[in-house]
Amino acid sequence: MIRRRVAIGLGLGTLLAVGAASTALDLKARSETAWVEHTMEVLEKASELRLLLRQAEAASRGFALSRAEHFATEFQETSGVIPGAWADLRQLVADNPEQSERLQSIDSVVPRRIELAGELIRLQAANDREGLQTLMANAAGPAAMATINDTLDAFSEQERRLLAERGATSRRTGSWLLAIDLAGVAIVLAIAAYLVRRAYLSDRALRTSLTRSQATATSLEAQALQQRGDLAAAYDELRRSSAILETTFNSMAEGVLVVDPEGTIMLSNQAAGHFLGTAVGKTFGEMLAANRFYESDAVTRIDDQDLPIARALRGLSFDRREVVVKPTDGRPQFRLMVSGRPLRNSAGAISGAALVYHDVTEVHEIERLLQQAQKLDAIGKLTGGVAHDFNNMLTIITGSIEMLIDTVQDRPAAAELAVLISRAADRCTELIRHLLAFARKQPLRPRDIDVNATVDDIAKLLRPTLGEQVEIRTILADGDLIAHVDSAQLANSLVNMAINARDAMPDGGKLLLETTKTVLDEAYATANPGVVPGSYVMVAVSDTGAGMPAEVRDRAFEPFFTTKDAGKGSGLGLSMVYGFVKQSGGHIKLYSEENSGTTIRLYLPAAQRLQQAEPEHEQVLPRGTETILVVEDDPLVRDFVLAQLQGLGYATLVASQAAEALTIVARDQPFDLLFTDVIMPGGISGSQLAETITATRPGLRVLYTSGYTDNAIIENRQLLPDALLLTKPYRRTELAQMVRRALDGARAGDAIPALPAPPLQA
Repeated sequence: MIRRRVAIGLGLGTLLAVGAASTALDLKARSETAWVEHTMEVLEKASELRLLLRQAEAASRGFALSRAEHFATEFQETSGVIPGAWADLRQLVADNPEQSERLQSIDSVVPRRIELAGELIRLQAANDREGLQTLMANAAGPAAMATINDTLDAFSEQERRLLAERGATSRRTGSWLLAIDLAGVAIVLAIAAYLVRRAYLSDRALRTSLTRSQATATSLEAQALQQRGDLAAAYDELRRSSAILETTFNSMAEGVLVVDPEGTIMLSNQAAGHFLGTAVGKTFGEMLAANRFYESDAVTRIDDQDLPIARALRGLSFDRREVVVKPTDGRPQFRLMVSGRPLRNSAGAISGAALVYHDVTEVHEIERLLQQAQKLDAIGKLTGGVAHDFNNMLTIITGSIEMLIDTVQDRPAAAELAVLISRAADRCTELIRHLLAFARKQPLRPRDIDVNATVDDIAKLLRPTLGEQVEIRTILADGDLIAHVDSAQLANSLVNMAINARDAMPDGGKLLLETTKTVLDEAYATANPGVVPGSYVMVAVSDTGAGMPAEVRDRAFEPFFTTKDAGKGSGLGLSMVYGFVKQSGGHIKLYSEENSGTTIRLYLPAAQRLQQAEPEHEQVLPRGTETILVVEDDPLVRDFVLAQLQGLGYATLVASQAAEALTIVARDQPFDLLFTDVIMPGGISGSQLAETITATRPGLRVLYTSGYTDNAIIENRQLLPDALLLTKPYRRTELAQMVRRALDGARAGDAIPALPAPPLQA
């Protein structure tokens, strides 16, 4: 009994001991299970925080790329949850100094990362490109996120080690409990079974949670990597597209402006800045202060409320409205074609305006030059026609005056009157010559001349003529400058321009004569109607006078246009120069600004070699007995010529037009010289008549006459190179000399050069 009691006592003691041990181990197992669950909760909270931060970062980048509102909403929702999750995680590890210290190291980094993501959304919403570029360049957001990820990685790794250690401890405690339960009684076995089951369930839950946490972390990591790659690719594509768009926008020839409803410039390319001096951020008022806007006439000021920007902001659309912009900073003016459209938001309200400016300054200038050339050409044709008819009458007058002077030699009063009439006729002759020079109808005797020598000779002539108050300088190109022009007309042109320069400098000044070789290319010819690309000899005459305003400059070459007082200028000087240069196949350019002097440049066709001109000789009035066929449509001129030729001893045949002349030829009437007008009615010109007759009468001499020769004869040189031309009006001595030279077989190049005519003031 005692043994049983002892045994029972021992059993009870053992049972109590086992129970006590079992109870202690059970408490320990519960504690260890709680720590395992606590560690799992910490890991879940860390994963949740990491996911929230990545979602917030992805939402801000998504909004920066697409500006979609749902990304901004997602960011706001996510960023609102992050502080609570962070606080929970800090609370869970408050009893772990090492982990608490680790989290404390990024305590300021987490809100900073949220703040940077929010700043990215704000800058993108405000379209602040400069701020965005600065934020992107600093890379503060990615750096903060990298710090957070590194810290959370270390934090999670530490928690996993704690989880592994606590799991192992929990399993060992379970093993001890199992051993005790196997050694105990049924109650102990039951308790042990319970504890084992509890341990098993805890271990399985732990393993399941750990597996799920690891799977979740792996999935989130893969998703984050994929999202990061997609965002990086999208950002690179956006940056490349933006660079292409920006380069294209700034390289456009058309100026582009986009303004907000208040007129502040939101977008401006380089062309718009060139035209208007604008830049992003400037206001409509600042643009008005920098420029003056005019209608297409460049005179009528445009009211501020009628300017293109103001009209577009009022909701008006328009295309190709021409305006002239005159900058106030001294830059050259621009002539622009403006098209504008209002910009509207989704509600239909005006949210700004877009305008496109197309520069037509050069096109307008070319059109102006073309119109001016056409006007001068029309005036020239009219002037040439009048001069032609007047020449026919003046030929009779000048020829008759010489006969009248011979007749009244014994009557002094009548002789003096005849001399006055002769002088008046001479002045009329000079006037007609200058009119024909402008109309490009004068006969020229072009040859290859040294332009430097001509300019140097004229400069010596001008020094005593212009007076000491005008300083004359010459800057001549090195070597020989050979041009194919009429040297007498070139000298006359230089004298005319020099006199104009002197009159423009009443208080004295400087006159500069320059020569050089130059080439006018296709681009210059395109911008200056009538110019043929090629090599030229340029002669420039410059003065330091008062210059010309635009309205005077545009009319400077018109005949009879002058700004001088009545009686002080005929207005034919520059018109004669213009006609001479154009008829010679050259080009003339006038540069002048008020108070800045004037430069006139003559571009003369270059030649290849220099020909020596024959010296002038005094000629004795020649006579002859040959027969001359005179073809002249004007009866007065015809009668005069017949009388003069017969007075010189010649026999004459006469025809009023080419058909009559051919009839005479068909009758085989002999004659030695064909003296024919160049322009005649009936459809057959003088040159065509000469070709027809010389085809049947080889060796026949031909002398042409004309008050003018139009472009087809002189500029296009339709006459043969050796053709002789006698210009109306002509005197008896000139007629006798040219007829004799024609009968003697002289060529045009052998003709005596004409003396330069006295210059006319313009």
